[in-house]
Amino acid sequence: MIYESEKETRKRRIDQQLKSAGWLIIPYSDSMNLNILKNHAVEEFQTNNGPADYALIVNGKLLGVVEAKKREVGAANVLEQAKRYSKGANNTIGEWNQHHVPFLYSSNGELIYYLDARESTNLSRQIFSFHSPEAMETLFNTKKEIALQWLKDKHINIPGLRPYQKEAIEAFENNLEEGKRLMLLAMATGTGKTFTTVNLVYRMLASSYAKRILFLVDRKSLAAQAVTAFASYDTPRNIKFKDEYELYSQRFSKDDFEGESYDPTVLPNSYLTNPDGTKTFLYICTIQRMAINLYGKMGAFIDDEEIEDDTDAITIPSHAFDLIIADECHRGYTSKETNVWRNVLNHFDAIKVGLTATPASHTVAYFGKPIYNYPLQLAIEEGFLVDYDAVAINSEVLMHGAFLKEGEQVGMIDTDTGREQIDQLEDEREFTSSEIEEKITAPDTNQKIIQELKKYTDEFEVENGRFPKILIFASNDIPLISHADRIVEICKSVFNRGDDFVAKITGSPTVDRPLKKIKEFRNRPNPKIVVTVDMLSTGVDIPALEYIVFLRPVKSRILWEQMLGRGTRKCDDIGKTHFVIFDCFNGTLIKYFRDASYNFIIDPPVTDPITIKELIEKIYNNEDRKANAKRLSKRLQRIEKDMSGNARDKFKTYIPEGDMGVFAEKIAKFFERYK
Repeated sequence: MIYESEKETRKRRIDQQLKSAGWLIIPYSDSMNLNILKNHAVEEFQTNNGPADYALIVNGKLLGVVEAKKREVGAANVLEQAKRYSKGANNTIGEWNQHHVPFLYSSNGELIYYLDARESTNLSRQIFSFHSPEAMETLFNTKKEIALQWLKDKHINIPGLRPYQKEAIEAFENNLEEGKRLMLLAMATGTGKTFTTVNLVYRMLASSYAKRILFLVDRKSLAAQAVTAFASYDTPRNIKFKDEYELYSQRFSKDDFEGESYDPTVLPNSYLTNPDGTKTFLYICTIQRMAINLYGKMGAFIDDEEIEDDTDAITIPSHAFDLIIADECHRGYTSKETNVWRNVLNHFDAIKVGLTATPASHTVAYFGKPIYNYPLQLAIEEGFLVDYDAVAINSEVLMHGAFLKEGEQVGMIDTDTGREQIDQLEDEREFTSSEIEEKITAPDTNQKIIQELKKYTDEFEVENGRFPKILIFASNDIPLISHADRIVEICKSVFNRGDDFVAKITGSPTVDRPLKKIKEFRNRPNPKIVVTVDMLSTGVDIPALEYIVFLRPVKSRILWEQMLGRGTRKCDDIGKTHFVIFDCFNGTLIKYFRDASYNFIIDPPVTDPITIKELIEKIYNNEDRKANAKRLSKRLQRIEKDMSGNARDKFKTYIPEGDMGVFAEKIAKFFERYK
């Protein structure tokens, strides 16, 4: 660390920070006329309690005081001196809790702390940079109490909004009134976080509590979905959101909106580089894109789909947005991603809301505990999501890998050419699960797995009259040795239903227009089977998905739950009652997460499903009564969805209230008391 005096810190660092924010630094004089100052930082400004290091004057109004310290002094605690100078200032424009200056700052040249002294309940916070004169005047003129009263007066009575979605918005607005600036909303995948967000954002804009809103998402495909959702939303004034407020996005191609009539408008760079407090707009982009804007391509984590010709670093002040909503805010499977994710959010001085289905420790550490939580199991019980079954397929590979004996055949892959050569092991050797399909492939393993999967699809097709939509998670999509490519080839051969029946959707450059392919998977008959690695692991909405196949090891609880969340959505068009999880690691993947998963509590996969009669007998005989009662409840809830009117009439005699769904729910709740 470089040791320097307070004077050196001010001249070398704090002066530069103020100049970068648009302040002109001038010395104090007794004859100074504040009325003629526009955007000036006055050094050694005299107060009754001593000289303030800097006084910030905007259009003749004394709006800020800065207390400066040398680098080795903590910046947070010295705000007390700024408070003292604020209370001793003369000839100012108002008084708030004995303060005569509303905005207080402290800095040691590295960190900046800020306090709005107008409300006694306000807390100081760290900010990335000093507010500009324009931003400070906007802060001063904003009347939050009027906006809060609007929110109180305008009750949340919006057509199509589910009870829990309304509760989530109410929780947000209540915490807003309490002065919270970091909030976390936890809602199970498939419960409509985007629709909830659309309504939340609309109320923020309509009330004028927030005028410049940033909606960050985790994938470009999710950005396209969000743009479409906001653009098509019918506001309470019976007009489209895009016609009532300015709606912007990052750059897309036409194929990203295939089948949609909306042509998104790219946000002008000036909205970011020269923020205007009079503008009212929503900007939707990926967190990767914003990271590139802030730090350049070398300082961000980049997906291939995010590399665009117009993407580059630009200077964005910290006051560019009033509200930031980070969707899928559990992002951060690696330490680098977590740090970039945090740095992007920390850059902006705004109210920040995280949305997630899977709260992670680093997410909670940043946003705090969820202010509202609507969990998966409750969503299933209330009929908003479907439940799930599990099937184990014996691939002879466990989560930790495989031990192959001397003389066994393996496919050795040349990582330079991608060629596979069948060879015999000279010695016994253990391969980790990550090495399998990257360095070796056990002969026929993938073929046998897909052939086993076909047995289930054949049975499904006979029972339901349709082929299920299937998502397969492969181990990798590495050039020349792609496991995803091998699975695609095997699926095409085993199912033998044409080349378009199976598709690969990954971030690889070899995949042409992946966002278009996702839309086709969602909306068209083909492809029926999609092979991915992690591009479809989060946020992508495929309601008709009924089979999720794990051919890749997963060690992250967050990623596991996100992957499973692809199957929970209802699809009334096909009468979807549940989805099936295929664990191709002999059930060891499910076992690995048995005690770690918050949302998905999966019973060990069984070969032969237990019958309802056997379940009832087990409950009667007190065999694992609580667990079996839950199984029975799930079975009855599925039956209820497929019951004909005649069947419902017949069951009325035997079921209280004549409602199979209510009866099933009561069974589960009744036996919850059993340990």
